[in-house]
Amino acid sequence: MALDGEIGTVPWTIKGELILNCNCTVFCPCVVSLGKHPPTEGHCQTWGGVRIDSGGYGDLDLSGLNIGLMIEIPGMMGRGNWKVALFIDDRSTEDQYEALVNIFSGAAKGTTGLFQILVGEILGHERQPVSYETEGKTRHITVGRKIQGVVTPVQGKDADKDLVITNTEYWMGPDITVASAQKGKLRAYGRVWDFDGRSAEICQIDWHGPR
Repeated sequence: MALDGEIGTVPWTIKGELILNCNCTVFCPCVVSLGKHPPTEGHCQTWGGVRIDSGGYGDLDLSGLNIGLMIEIPGMMGRGNWKVALFIDDRSTEDQYEALVNIFSGAAKGTTGLFQILVGEILGHERQPVSYETEGKTRHITVGRKIQGVVTPVQGKDADKDLVITNTEYWMGPDITVASAQKGKLRAYGRVWDFDGRSAEICQIDWHGPR
């Protein structure tokens, strides 16, 4: 059954958590430079995971689903030409799958609408079993045989408090927890990445659209 409403006009929301692990050797410069500074390696290769705690697309409930992401950026984030692959939770219905592709491709507009401008190519979108587990402060992400990730916040002077960059204008959310990956492996779409020990981010997300 097709979703009701023209794409880009349907109200949608996603609240939950997102993690990213990239090839930067230290914390990602894009967070504070908003894409005006190049990644530490000159280009960006990153995988991500999204846990949807609550959300919807029109009247369709998206709560409890997970998403995997692969993003490749040839230079500075703001210059575009991104290549993206989406891995949609295999527990999703056909309508949920379609809604999540609309949102994460940017077609649904709103918070993720900038993907319509920055993404030059969507390499593909497919169903995968996506697991997003939290053990203490450590996040464990598995996307089929495509992604294996273990991400932990970087310890600050007070071990009980996360090291957080707050009040940013970063598109994902204003408060970004500085983290690193104990495991960051991706095998997908001809890419073989191993970002163990590299930069990672954890962000509480509150996204919406179409505005």
